[in-house]
Amino acid sequence: MVVREEARPGAGSAVPAVFRAAVATMHTAVLRPEIFCEEMPAPQRIAPYASALSADVTVDEEDLGTGRLILLHDPEGNDAWAGGTFRCVLYTRAEVELELVSDPLLGAVGWSWLTEALESNGATYEAASGSVTRVATESFGGMADEDGSAQVEIRASWTPVADEDGYVDVRPHVEAWAELMCTAVGLPPVPEGVAVLPSRRGQRGTA
Repeated sequence: MVVREEARPGAGSAVPAVFRAAVATMHTAVLRPEIFCEEMPAPQRIAPYASALSADVTVDEEDLGTGRLILLHDPEGNDAWAGGTFRCVLYTRAEVELELVSDPLLGAVGWSWLTEALESNGATYEAASGSVTRVATESFGGMADEDGSAQVEIRASWTPVADEDGYVDVRPHVEAWAELMCTAVGLPPVPEGVAVLPSRRGQRGTA
């Protein structure tokens, strides 16, 4: 997985060392073989520096979920980021059973998937915020014989905690995002002690 660094026009030619180091840690994330992850263009208007990943969760050649993770960096800091200079921004969409859409607890459960993934991967963070959206689709008329479908969408952002020198290890945050996607589509967790193998499409993994 190669992660590209992008700077907002006018941000200056010298990319801060702390941002380069943070992006480098994104390269080291170990993801399940069901996840195909690649770089994507990062937004250039939110912060002076940004890097972004997109991913799909695929099982038996069926796409079950998709997501994006964006790392933002503003050397001047941002009050909305709890005074930090980095911010992670996440989007995840997953197919779910249609009856789950009417469950009043789905929103809280979806948010807990994120917070538990961050905790289990050792991703320290502050000032998390976000939303969980449920979407149900029904067909009518000439399409009435098609089955209904449902999706859950999770949008979130948080400030990763930096060390005393301002450096951030983003690897656990990437791995938490990947875990969230797998949980959302209903994949069982990998048993403790079982190695994660590389995807046939070249995703990084442990040997």
